Amino acid sequence: MPSTRLVTLLGATVRQQRHLRELSQRQLAALAGVSQAAVARIERGERAPTIPVLERMLTAMDVQLAVGVEPLDAHLDARMDDLAARPLAERIDELGLDRLLDRLSDLPQVLTGSTAALLQGAPVPVDALEIAVRWQDSKVLTRWLERNYGQRWNARFGEFGGVWLEPEEPGEHRWSTRHGEIRATMCDELPETIEVRHGGRGYQVVPLVELELTAPRAGELLRRYRDRQLASGS
Repeated sequence: MPSTRLVTLLGATVRQQRHLRELSQRQLAALAGVSQAAVARIERGERAPTIPVLERMLTAMDVQLAVGVEPLDAHLDARMDDLAARPLAERIDELGLDRLLDRLSDLPQVLTGSTAALLQGAPVPVDALEIAVRWQDSKVLTRWLERNYGQRWNARFGEFGGVWLEPEEPGEHRWSTRHGEIRATMCDELPETIEVRHGGRGYQVVPLVELELTAPRAGELLRRYRDRQLASGS
């Protein structure tokens, strides 16, 4: 089933409530009578929970779902406000960013998109690791995906799997792996970067000013947040 705003929002809500109660995915799964894999896919927005499953998960955390309507994209503003209030180190750790980058150490790449914006302090949602990879390194990427149970996004069926892994094959450069989702921008040469440091670790990232020009989704989010800040006088 294709991921939608509502599926993503439900997944984020389940994850937030689970963290508030300091439950692991395995513990929540046991309480709700579902598999840990199902909890993980729901939280990542890869699977739409049925109403009974969602109710069991929320009931296990002593909360219930309230349904309402709001102005279009108000959820996005609220999410960015929430991210702005959270420590950056916490957000980096939640994404498992360092673990995934350590496993990609043999692949020449730099961070771009929303991942690069996050590391520069921007309160933008990050749903996957976004990297820039040279076409000449595509075989290295393919071999890594094969070793790590990669599945490529299948736009026809709205799910991962059933299409060729290789970046040269038609389709979005988006893969699910056992370590998390990866989205790649394939290019002839890696873009210019700057280094940012967090927790004693350095990251090579595309600067914010370049992201606004070259990364449509991240650029849109950055402009939206900046415009709201200007409008509020912050």
